[in-house]
Amino acid sequence: MNKLPSYDVLKQLSQQAKTRHLASLFNENPDRFSGFHAKLPGLVLDYSKQNITKEEREALLNLAEEAKLSEWIEKLFKGEKVNHTEGRAAGHTALRDLQNPKPEVSKEWEKMEHLVDRIHTKQLRGFSGKAITDVVNIGVGGSDLGPLMVTHALKGVRSPLAPELHFVSTLDGKQLQRLLKTLSAETTLFIIASKSFTTIDTLSLAKTAREWIESHSPSKAGTLQHFIGVSTNTEMMNDWGLLPDHQLLFWDWVGGRFSLWSTIGLSIALQQGIEGFKSFLQGANEMDLHFRNTPFKDNTAVLLGLISVWNINFLDLAGQAILPYDSRLKYLASYLEQLVMESNGKHVNRAGENVNYRTCPILWGEVGPNAQHAFYQLMHQGTERVMADFILYAQAHGNTERHTFHHNLNIANCLAQSRALMIGQKGDDPHKDYPGGQVSNTLLFEKLDAKHLGMLIALYEHSVFVQSVIWDINPFDQWGVELGKKIALEILQKIEAKDASDLDSSTQGILQTIWDTQNEN
Repeated sequence: MNKLPSYDVLKQLSQQAKTRHLASLFNENPDRFSGFHAKLPGLVLDYSKQNITKEEREALLNLAEEAKLSEWIEKLFKGEKVNHTEGRAAGHTALRDLQNPKPEVSKEWEKMEHLVDRIHTKQLRGFSGKAITDVVNIGVGGSDLGPLMVTHALKGVRSPLAPELHFVSTLDGKQLQRLLKTLSAETTLFIIASKSFTTIDTLSLAKTAREWIESHSPSKAGTLQHFIGVSTNTEMMNDWGLLPDHQLLFWDWVGGRFSLWSTIGLSIALQQGIEGFKSFLQGANEMDLHFRNTPFKDNTAVLLGLISVWNINFLDLAGQAILPYDSRLKYLASYLEQLVMESNGKHVNRAGENVNYRTCPILWGEVGPNAQHAFYQLMHQGTERVMADFILYAQAHGNTERHTFHHNLNIANCLAQSRALMIGQKGDDPHKDYPGGQVSNTLLFEKLDAKHLGMLIALYEHSVFVQSVIWDINPFDQWGVELGKKIALEILQKIEAKDASDLDSSTQGILQTIWDTQNEN
């Protein structure tokens, strides 16, 4: 990035930007919003509360051109091996192309639709002949965070035929054990969601679930009616014992954190029905078309990505807050933590050389009203400069007078916080002084439904890709995740052998303390 001509231009421009107060841009141009927003049907991106001028924006757009962003976008959509360290394409956009689906994708959609129909119409029954009423999704990472976030957000618009959905991901087993106490083995179905079907976290939980069903089921055939597998690994699903018609596939060109668009989204389809799931895909596809075909200056995903680069690399902002003003998006920040930091948390460029610039924000967030009583204090009066995304919906969830009142109060709180962070307030009492100057975007969607949620997620996916192109890094591998898994297996062997002698003294000390405590009890 820092070898591109526009980098030096932006560095020079940023020196002046760092000295000006954000509010001064509105004082100079009261109609600033008109020149600093972008939109497509269903979405408005307001970036007028960013510390950026037209000249600086133009330099960012030039930086994108110099980084060959257009070429990289085409590589992504044409299925080229943009994930070069693993020799794979990143084909998640192909999963939501409803007009021209890949044959293998169509085949799995049909299988998924058949399973959804069997569950919705009470045809899929457990070992005792009773219909399935509860479905438990067992998965970690992308096999949990995406479906959990989406189904929580859309719970209020679920299909009347949908079963109750539950999600289990914690390796310690307590989450699953607590859940099993509330369920009936006769009417519970488990989805085992794992890309490789070798992840020890998922398989250990699946084993516990199978033992629970086996303790009630009179036969192996009856037990297997309670399990569906979703994976790229047919061999491992067969070895586990899953029935052939209870297996759904996806492919190695689908990254885990992008897999909710694939059959990993089975829980979403169970909640929304196949048509609802297709609406989810349609919203993402509309964002795909916008991203691929819209000039950069009007492209919401490109602008969102470039503004992050401006804030991170030129204004030296390290933190990013995700602030949805809708309780249904409770898990959005957790989902985006994986999407953003697993994608761009890299320290080498595509050539394997160490970079000397920041490549990823530290991202966190919470539903806005809760966050106002938590970390907003830091944003208003702390020593950290933070960039924030406010997410808001124009339509209320409900049409009563009470719904309207609460929605208006929610809008007022959202806009008040973004304005207060921008303008601040000078106080005679230093304890009541608000510096202001904190930058933010406001993403205003028409409403929260399957289509617009798909659009929101795809928007962030593409903004992350834009950043990766500017930073010249691969956003589609995650080798850092693999190291921890490998070492965990090594330490597990040491624990089982009760011998930690060749480990570091810290690990030895912790393990010995655990063993001593266990012996005492």
